[in-house]
Amino acid sequence: MTTPRVGVFAAACGVLFAPLGISAQEAPWPTDGWEASTPAAEGLDPSALAALHRRIRAGDFGYVNRVVVIRHGRRVVDERYGHDYRSISRDRRSAIGCGFGCDDPSWDHQFNYLHPDWHPYHQGRDVHTLQSVTKSISATLMAVAIARGDIAGVDELLLPFLRGYDVSSVATGLRDATLEDVLTMRTGIEWHETDRPMDDTNTTIQLERSADWVQFTLDQPMDARPGERWVYNSGGSQLMSAVIRSATGRTMDAYAEDHLFGPLGITDYHWKVTDAGLPDALGGLYLEAVDLAKIGYLYLRDGIWEDRRILPAGWVEAATAIRVTAPGYGYQWWRPDPMGEEVWAGQGFGGQFLLVLPDHDIVAVINSWNLFGGRYPSLRDELVRTLIQG
Repeated sequence: MTTPRVGVFAAACGVLFAPLGISAQEAPWPTDGWEASTPAAEGLDPSALAALHRRIRAGDFGYVNRVVVIRHGRRVVDERYGHDYRSISRDRRSAIGCGFGCDDPSWDHQFNYLHPDWHPYHQGRDVHTLQSVTKSISATLMAVAIARGDIAGVDELLLPFLRGYDVSSVATGLRDATLEDVLTMRTGIEWHETDRPMDDTNTTIQLERSADWVQFTLDQPMDARPGERWVYNSGGSQLMSAVIRSATGRTMDAYAEDHLFGPLGITDYHWKVTDAGLPDALGGLYLEAVDLAKIGYLYLRDGIWEDRRILPAGWVEAATAIRVTAPGYGYQWWRPDPMGEEVWAGQGFGGQFLLVLPDHDIVAVINSWNLFGGRYPSLRDELVRTLIQG
């Protein structure tokens, strides 16, 4: 079931203010780093957080790498949990990769998800794979382009941004698709990602093995009209990378460096680039957890950073609204709302989460790498439960 299609500014009027009566102008800004505080000083329950920390360290939630919590603009939790991914991944092999010790040269590349040279950290650096949290940041760059006048708005048709691709065999229905349809994963393109195992039958596995991800996506058949049905579609998210290049003349990573990462003080990142030369907009970004938290803080402060508006007025409300009621989805942002609590979430494979709790002035980040077997309870929900009881 989907909600009616509404443009980005239809439900918004004027500039929103940060929650709890804190205006964007009064908020502390972490451009040069987060100011440190304690849970107790910022009104959170330190004993509950300590208990959760013990459970994480004991392995109750699998291979958790880092948890960061920001309250009232101050860093109150920053815990690292080390794991030996060489030992963990040794002799592991599947359709998504080959672990440490792998002697198969066909897997010596950046889309080997089981090898510690590539995941979860990049080449031994602190930047951590975000997987599909990348989608939320790619959508944020679409907003930046709208704010800067490079894109008129989300009601623009998609295909005019893709003139460099072969659209001669594109299904007629796709010609009516808008950028909003891309953002809400309602393009109508047939896609089998969450309904297939991680093997050769999965459309996203096929995408990653194709020469040009955008063309591969455009070549897929349609199984619905644009706007009619929600289907999780990572190829549709990759279309944003082509749209940004078409609209701005810059690749997504370069555009981010100038107009998003730069203003926020994010200097250390890695962004995977596909064989066709476009950044991987669906899952290719690596950031440190404290820098990813800055993206959440930008949303918490209604798209304003220091004295500068980065995102259009009304974008945050539009992007994080529940536009698709099942499963609870906005503009490449999830609304899981555990325990009825409003939560804006970027969510990624292996246990990556960027969480914004607007009613509590909280941003939280979880980095994990849970793809070596085992079923674990949701750390996302447990962390939210722990934070809101404080």
